[in-house]
Amino acid sequence: MIKKLITGYLLFQALALHGQDLTISPKQYTDSLDFQHAPARKNSRMPLSDQDNKGNWVLLRSYSDEFEEGKLNQTKWYGYNPKWKGRPPTFFHASNVRVEDGELVFSINQHNNETLPRGFTHTSGFVKSKKKILYGYFEAELKAMDAPWVTGFWMTNVGSDWWTEIDICENAPGLEYNRHDLNSNLHVFRAPKDKGDVTEHFDRSKKYYIPFELQRNYHVWGLEWNKDVIRFYLDGVLFREAKNTHWHQPLEINFNNESNKWFGALPDDNRLNKTYRVKYFRTWQKAKNQTNP
Repeated sequence: MIKKLITGYLLFQALALHGQDLTISPKQYTDSLDFQHAPARKNSRMPLSDQDNKGNWVLLRSYSDEFEEGKLNQTKWYGYNPKWKGRPPTFFHASNVRVEDGELVFSINQHNNETLPRGFTHTSGFVKSKKKILYGYFEAELKAMDAPWVTGFWMTNVGSDWWTEIDICENAPGLEYNRHDLNSNLHVFRAPKDKGDVTEHFDRSKKYYIPFELQRNYHVWGLEWNKDVIRFYLDGVLFREAKNTHWHQPLEINFNNESNKWFGALPDDNRLNKTYRVKYFRTWQKAKNQTNP
């Protein structure tokens, strides 16, 4: 039954795309996901997927943030991206980031009449951690933007000899075409000889069909990352497990909303009042082998 629904949905979307003449690649779903047995939250001290702490996790408060201070914690975060100005036509601008009612909030076009760099027509927000971390469990509860910008929660570290990325949430449900998509991606842009000897970018991407629309409600995104395996969770449900072959570099945590033509996520001036909201970000490591205080 689920396969029939997916087939019908894809046919409908293909016809819609043909009418819009958009150049987005046809979809190939890895699987459809079942959330009937998603775990219930019993406490906020442990990952949603491991409420009884069978993994022996310890919360790292210096990396975590409940966004309750009324403003962005400048000791933990940059309120912009010091290394990247954005993907045209959307420029990352600090005016689009604020803390409001216990949430981290990302907006669009709050830069007033400021002149933007050549090639940019709109602005969005970016928050990057000031510290890097190697391995752990990372979790955030967020409400994706119901507008054509990509909602991002991801990890990366760009260096001269090493550049890897783990995308925890990279979705654009503000576009009808993407409303039931769950994207998962791992990137390696370069790696030193003793860590895989990568000189050309490769990625390992998967797309899943989910039976609800991500932008309608808050959802909990989780990543378990260790030297052997990388596990992806949505609302406490494990939906992907990948062998860790190259992701052994300390990474920064990123939250942002951005343009991305490959998602069809290009600015819509009729939907500039939408926001992307994050309730909390929490980090844990195993009690027996903490590498970051």
